[in-house]
Amino acid sequence: MPHDTRELHVVFGTGPLGLAVMRALRADGRRVRMINRSSQVRFDKDLETEVGGGDAADPRFAREVCEGAAVVYHCVGLPYPRWREFPAIARGIVEGAAAAGATIVYGDNLYMYGAFSGPMREGLPEAATTVKGRIRAEVAALLLEAHRAGKVRAAIGRGSDFFGPHATEATMLGSRVFGRILAGKAAQVVGNPDRLHSYTYLDDFGQALVRLGRHAEAAGHVWHVPTAPAVSTRAIVAMIGQLAGHPARLSAAPGWMVGLAGLFNPQLREMREMLYQFDRDFVVDSSRFEGTFGVRATPLHDALAHTLAWFRGTAPAPPT
Repeated sequence: MPHDTRELHVVFGTGPLGLAVMRALRADGRRVRMINRSSQVRFDKDLETEVGGGDAADPRFAREVCEGAAVVYHCVGLPYPRWREFPAIARGIVEGAAAAGATIVYGDNLYMYGAFSGPMREGLPEAATTVKGRIRAEVAALLLEAHRAGKVRAAIGRGSDFFGPHATEATMLGSRVFGRILAGKAAQVVGNPDRLHSYTYLDDFGQALVRLGRHAEAAGHVWHVPTAPAVSTRAIVAMIGQLAGHPARLSAAPGWMVGLAGLFNPQLREMREMLYQFDRDFVVDSSRFEGTFGVRATPLHDALAHTLAWFRGTAPAPPT
């Protein structure tokens, strides 16, 4: 069998964002290596995709799996109770990318800005007072410092709460919205559903990260990935209902209720400090990315329709 000489791209994380990057790379004809803790996969693995398992925080392992890579994508997701592991994971991935002479692209979120009023643009102070916001700021600073030191080329792509294929439990617009609407049940959300909220479509997020890895001028900077104009969560639920062919009901849990449930559920307990995002307008401005690279977010209607089709054909039963 001839040796595959195509450019190698290594993706750490096989959650929804890592899989979106994988789809974008496959569509671009790239050789892809997916890395998670166990090498167990929950997606349709084909002969074009390598899969490996191990601890990304182990520099020796990271160097081994990054060998030969042109671009390394940090898309690792963790349950809230394990977020303190993120800095060590980032350091390991930086070591792997640096040893390979590869660019590292980090799929980030918006937690580090804190409870900012107004559209969030690149360059805002990282003013988060939450534990998880400070952790995100620490990881971003680690990557940008490695870039400034000449250790590795690094770019950061930040998106808002995402939705799309494979995003079932790890997102607000997951099974508790799409799955329950398809089952004729009320969509379950938190906070004030009438506030504006930016949601990022996963395929846009994945394609944006691949684009950042492709353009040398992206390195050393933070970019907000293409995200459709913000609308209320209530409006999104109504749109999904229209696409599903029947009116959608909505059930919104206020912050105090989530706090009470957190007494018995570690994930919900960790979620309490992030509820500010859903009690006020939470709007991301991605115009800098769009203007620089000449791309726009998928229209919200189309993105919701594609996601609904995926839930119809693939997703597990919705939560009760």
